[in-house]
Amino acid sequence: MKVTLELDKNMRFMGTDNRNHITYFDTTDKVGGDDTASTPMEVLLQALGACTLMDVVSILRKKRKTVEGITLNIEGKRADSHPKVFTDVHLIYELKSPDAELKDLERSIELSETTYCSASAMFKRSGCNLTWEAKLV
Repeated sequence: MKVTLELDKNMRFMGTDNRNHITYFDTTDKVGGDDTASTPMEVLLQALGACTLMDVVSILRKKRKTVEGITLNIEGKRADSHPKVFTDVHLIYELKSPDAELKDLERSIELSETTYCSASAMFKRSGCNLTWEAKLV
């Protein structure tokens, strides 16, 4: 896996992967940015969410459950002093499905968190307290 980052302007960077997909990063005007894109730490939370959701949806579909929609809200708390790592992250999964039960969603999340999600493992191994809850909507 290889990516490249280049300075775009001010504190905005453009990241490119080996398939030429582009991700922009920026920061607030307080530290020289233009606030035109997510910060790197926000992107870390988004990447965590994308990683676990891919697992959860895949597992639910293998169980032959219908996924009409799924939303993941994530809240991260960071350390007060530098480096301001994530200390606590809470994930709230909300599944819309006509045939899945809460236990199906919970088991899919457990498998993602304990076995499949590399991003979750990275957060946990860094000492971050990772918690979650599941809801059917």
